[in-house]
Amino acid sequence: MARPSQPVLSRQRIVEVATAILDAEGLEALSTRRLAHELGVRAPSLYNHFATKEEILDAVGDAIIAQVDLSMFDASDWAAALTEWARAYRRALAAHPHAVPFLASGPARRPAALALADAVYGALVDAGWPAGYATRIGATMRYFVAGSALGSFALGFADDPRVYAERYPHLHDAHRLREHHRRVDDGAFELGLATLVSGFVALYGQVVKT
Repeated sequence: MARPSQPVLSRQRIVEVATAILDAEGLEALSTRRLAHELGVRAPSLYNHFATKEEILDAVGDAIIAQVDLSMFDASDWAAALTEWARAYRRALAAHPHAVPFLASGPARRPAALALADAVYGALVDAGWPAGYATRIGATMRYFVAGSALGSFALGFADDPRVYAERYPHLHDAHRLREHHRRVDDGAFELGLATLVSGFVALYGQVVKT
């Protein structure tokens, strides 16, 4: 039997290579021409699996969101589940920071993203939250998690103390942030998460009649 003249393509392989390009070089580097080159095929071959570049991006985004564990919504009370979900969501996004701006635009028609939204909203409504509050809580959590996954706060500061020495006296230790960026960033996320969820718990007692 003659061997195929081009590598055999699949949707999964296309998504894997597209994700690798996105992670390494960002969204602007991901073109159908570049993707075809990395796959060792001609660009028109991609359209046997995806009609447009946007469909490829949707598949990449959905593969990332599919990594988010949602099982906590079946096993925990709503506040504990929301906390664990936020951590899982952040881990998935932080592993692919170049995809965050695209994913932050909303679930559109992506199945995994819609399943995530359904799980969060459903858990809140089932716990007694009115629909409007459940929607706003879900949106608030998405803004918070996506923002935390965009990049490091601590790595945004120069590690040269001379930058701050004279003009910014309150930032005299800011040059140390880069060295401890994981502890700073993770600590900031956990503080914000605890503050948000405790605020929701307090609000729950006012809004939901038990």
